[in-house]
Amino acid sequence: MEKYQKILFLCTGNTCRSPMAETILRNLMPEQEVMSRGLVVLFPEPVNPKAENVLSNHNLHLNNHVTRGLRAMDLEEGTLVLTMTEAQRERVRKDFGMSEHLYTLKEFVGEYGDVTDPYGGTLMDYEDCYVELTRLIKKLVYKLAEE
Repeated sequence: MEKYQKILFLCTGNTCRSPMAETILRNLMPEQEVMSRGLVVLFPEPVNPKAENVLSNHNLHLNNHVTRGLRAMDLEEGTLVLTMTEAQRERVRKDFGMSEHLYTLKEFVGEYGDVTDPYGGTLMDYEDCYVELTRLIKKLVYKLAEE
């Protein structure tokens, strides 16, 4: 496995799962270039307040995150793209013609299924999402360290 220059987390709106994942990985691997993007971002908006609250409860901070949509230039060579769902992975494959270095987060760390979107849920739903992302991203860090 090769070393990736960038790791890009991708979710639907870039308001919750992908910025949380970006923040968690940035904390665990400060030297790694990490970004997050969304597939459906109509205008810039801040992160979901519940996601921000959960991160803050774990002493993690987003530093004025504003949503950003995925662009072809984000998918340059040497970028590992990790989506939250299989449908998102397939959409990137179809819309951007990308197949190399494109996985769901769970697929990349050897698991199956999607990372559940807590959007519209309770603060506890966002906490559960954070816990799942943290577990998966720790597995990601170990996998990257093995290369």
